[in-house]
Amino acid sequence: MNSRSSRLWLPFVITGGVLILLGVLVWLLFSRVESSISPDPVTIADASLTNMQEQNRLTVFSASYNATVTTTLTKLGLSARKTLIMPGTVRYELDLAKLDPEDVRWDARDNTLYVEIPAIEIARPEVHIEQIQTYDDGGILMAVTDAENILDQANRKKGVEELAKQAQNPVQVRLAREAARRAVRHNFAVPMQAAGVEAKIDAFFPYERSRYKERWDYSRPIGDILAEQQTKKDEAQ
Repeated sequence: MNSRSSRLWLPFVITGGVLILLGVLVWLLFSRVESSISPDPVTIADASLTNMQEQNRLTVFSASYNATVTTTLTKLGLSARKTLIMPGTVRYELDLAKLDPEDVRWDARDNTLYVEIPAIEIARPEVHIEQIQTYDDGGILMAVTDAENILDQANRKKGVEELAKQAQNPVQVRLAREAARRAVRHNFAVPMQAAGVEAKIDAFFPYERSRYKERWDYSRPIGDILAEQQTKKDEAQ
C-alpha cells in the first residue's frame, strides 16, 4: 500500500546538527588557543566526523504505512477468517558509527569535501497498536477453540512483514536517501561556515561510487592529510 504520510529530514537532524556544531566549535576554540593557527577544512571535517560518530544512529526520514492482512484457519471441519488493519511508522536511519576517515576525502583542487555515506538502514516498524482494527468471520470455531489467538498471532506477524515490505518501495527509499545527503552535508558544512571556511560538500552512497571514481581517486582521506600535517609539525620542532 502507498504511504499515508511522510515527514522530511529536518525535525530528526536538527538536534543532532546543533550538538555536532557545538562540539566542533568547542574543539576549534581549544585548537586555536593551543596552536594559534586558523582552522582549515580538513581539521574541521575531522572534528565534525568525530562528533557525528558519537551521535551513532541518525533518523533522517520517517513514513507511515497501513498493512491489511487476512488469515484463514480450518479446523474440526469448520473455518474461521480474520482480517487485520495495522497502521505503523517506519524510520530510515544512518549508522554514523560506520562513517570513518577513509570515507571522508578532501580535494584541494576544487575545494570540495567528498563523503561516502553508509547505506540507509530501515528500522523495524513501530506498530500503532491503539489504531489496529480487526474483522472476523467464523464465530463458532473461534468460540470453541483457540482459533482467534492463532489468527491474531499470524496476522500480527504478517502485518509487521507487510509494513517492512512497504517501507522498501523505491519512492520512499529515494526520499530517505536525499534526506540523508542533506543531513550529512549540513553537519559538515555548518561548522565550516561558522569558522569562516568556504568549502563544498558532496555526499554520496556506495552504489554511486562509479560516478565519483576520478574525483575520489584524486582526493585524499582526511586521516592521511592530518597524519602528514602532524609529521611535518613534529619535524619542524
